[in-house]
Amino acid sequence: MKSLGDMKMNMPAKNAAPVKPQEPAKTAISALWRPALVQAFVKLDPRQLQRSPVMLVVELTAILTTVLCFVPDTTVPTFVAVQIAVWLWFTVLFANFAEALAEGRGKARADSLKAGSEGLSARRQEADGSFKVVPATSLRKGDVVRVAAGEMIPGDGEVVEGIAAVNEAAITGESAPVIRESGGDRSAVTGNTRLVSDWLLIRITANPGESTLDRMIALVEGAKRQKTPNEVALDILLIGLTLIFLLVVVTLQPFAHFANGSLPLVFLVALLVTLIPTTIGGLLSAIGIAGMDRLVRLNVIAKSGRAVEAAGDVHVLLLDKTGTITFGNRRCSAVVAAPGVSGRELAEGALLASLADDTAEGKSIVEYLRALHPQAEPSLDELTSVPFSAETRLSGVDYQGRVFRKGAVDSLLAFIGQQRSELLPPLSREIDKIAQSGGTPLLVCADGKLLGAIHLKDVVKPGIRERFAELRKLGIRTVMVTGDNPLTAAAIAAEAGVDDVLAEATPEKKLARIRHEQNDGRLVAMCGDGANDAPALAQADVGMAMNDGTQAAREAANMVDLDSDPTKLLDVVQIGKELLVTRGALTTFSIANDVAKYFAILPALFATIYPQLGVLNIMHLQSPQSAILSAIVFNALIIVVLIPLALRGVRVQAASAAALLRRNLLIYGLGGLLVPFVGIKAIDMLLTALHLV
Repeated sequence: MKSLGDMKMNMPAKNAAPVKPQEPAKTAISALWRPALVQAFVKLDPRQLQRSPVMLVVELTAILTTVLCFVPDTTVPTFVAVQIAVWLWFTVLFANFAEALAEGRGKARADSLKAGSEGLSARRQEADGSFKVVPATSLRKGDVVRVAAGEMIPGDGEVVEGIAAVNEAAITGESAPVIRESGGDRSAVTGNTRLVSDWLLIRITANPGESTLDRMIALVEGAKRQKTPNEVALDILLIGLTLIFLLVVVTLQPFAHFANGSLPLVFLVALLVTLIPTTIGGLLSAIGIAGMDRLVRLNVIAKSGRAVEAAGDVHVLLLDKTGTITFGNRRCSAVVAAPGVSGRELAEGALLASLADDTAEGKSIVEYLRALHPQAEPSLDELTSVPFSAETRLSGVDYQGRVFRKGAVDSLLAFIGQQRSELLPPLSREIDKIAQSGGTPLLVCADGKLLGAIHLKDVVKPGIRERFAELRKLGIRTVMVTGDNPLTAAAIAAEAGVDDVLAEATPEKKLARIRHEQNDGRLVAMCGDGANDAPALAQADVGMAMNDGTQAAREAANMVDLDSDPTKLLDVVQIGKELLVTRGALTTFSIANDVAKYFAILPALFATIYPQLGVLNIMHLQSPQSAILSAIVFNALIIVVLIPLALRGVRVQAASAAALLRRNLLIYGLGGLLVPFVGIKAIDMLLTALHLV
């Protein structure tokens, strides 16, 4: 048996070369329209169209109309029948094109990731403890593999031994390596990422077809994508409307015969297509895929579309304070000079005491003071650094025979030989005020002289208050979850503008709060990364786990954020709302279209049989043939016009549900009524001018 050092991974030869930055996926429409056009023809297969019942009906009518072109009919010129058949085929192709275009945008990135894992092998641990090189595709859940520096991780898993730096740029786009180690909350690893140091023993946690990459692809592939509950409900509505209009069209011929007239079968078939909701039927799949694609581009993987839709309907957001509302690192927000000390003297002493401090707090002090009091700074080589220690709770420098220190209040007072009671009242009051506001006071001294205090606090992220205000307008309440005491939590909550606070939070308290909200009929979203968050993530309607968190959290949640950024939960809610609003807006537009088509087609069809219907011919179309053909052409072209909106999504403004409904009814309801009148009349005039009817 070869030693581990002699083994060579069966990886593509190019992997041995230096890693080049991955090219961004080509998702511009200009790069996608050609393959999408090919896929539009491939999707004409009825087995694929059965996922979209309305478009399947359109294809069947196109086939029937094509056959009728070869059946002589004195009432319908063959040239007109052929045009109707061609435009019916175009209607199906345009709908397929929209779906293929939506798929292409998401698959472009997924395919580039997929290509990087082709031919990948892994060292699998056997029962006797030895390692065997096997194809990565043969790995199953529970297998243990060893990965060394420079090699690709063959699948999603959990570190069981070792600590190493991992480059996750292929998945997250972030080039800086992250540390992964066994135990704790940073043990999860993702397939198709590369080890850049040391080695890891990894237990595989996903079977082939169930990995993060596979889920990413499944979200944006129409053939594999699971329909969401709302899509299924809308499909049922569209099928019901199609059946109703089918009955309506079937009964028209008996009415014509009763009046000693007759309607051409080609016209009746075309009439059915113009009346059924083909616009939303053709764009429904594209809207859903594009919504999932926006989520994928955000580097968030949903385990089902149901979670994305639930995100659009949430009423309550449970947000961790650290990392979501605040930066998580204490930062300098103010300095307070002691009585008799100038601001510049304090700034000079605090800056020198912090120059050699490489902690986040020390860097924030230097950054703050440089902006507050610009001054000449010595180089680090001129300073004798005194690093912070848990025993002294002080840090600083010795410079040109002078001693500069900063540290916790009691520790620094002990360093300069003072008691807390000896502090001058103004400075003592400021220190108490900092502590009561949830901040951390540090004292600064130079050569034994007390210069003043530094206010460190967990700074609220810029713009977060405005985002919460927008969510409030949308009817969403925000709850800050923190382990801080109620006083500190209340101070930060007031600054951030959240609606409620859950202080001194424990996993049990989080779970109880979620259940309380759900019992009152509200949908709840939250994010977490630790094993103790798993019960709450599983209970929440939308649970988003961090990719660098524990396997338990990732399995309990119905979404995983590959960037491990808790603030993404706000963006996920926005995407969910955009998905629901886009679907609702285009459904409204599609159904409103049908009203206008009644006025376009029925008066023209029955003009000779029932002259009284002539008063409804408000568009004054040229002839029955022109009316039918104009409506069919408009029906096909409106799908093309709406493709960009379906892919981009309707932007959701910060407003109440009632205001959003009024706005959409005005734009898409009234627009759906008026646009066909203008469009069909314009097409009628063009067809007449070109002598196509």
